[in-house]
Amino acid sequence: MKENPEVRVYPVFHSPFDPCPPKLYRSYVVPINQYIVFQPPGLPQFSPAEALRHGTLWPSLYSPYTSRKFKGE
Repeated sequence: MKENPEVRVYPVFHSPFDPCPPKLYRSYVVPINQYIVFQPPGLPQFSPAEALRHGTLWPSLYSPYTSRKFKGE
């Protein structure tokens, strides 16, 4: 499976007195637009049909979505 550089993982604190089995790690997504503050001129662009499929005109701002439903979580 390909690693997604936008996903951050951190260990979760759990007490020895927690009644439920703990999840060891949690994850969150940092959107790519947090790294690109403004759109520099000359960015590559998707074709109009691809842009509609991906939801953005610029490949550098595209971030695939993977549902937890299908990951088994």
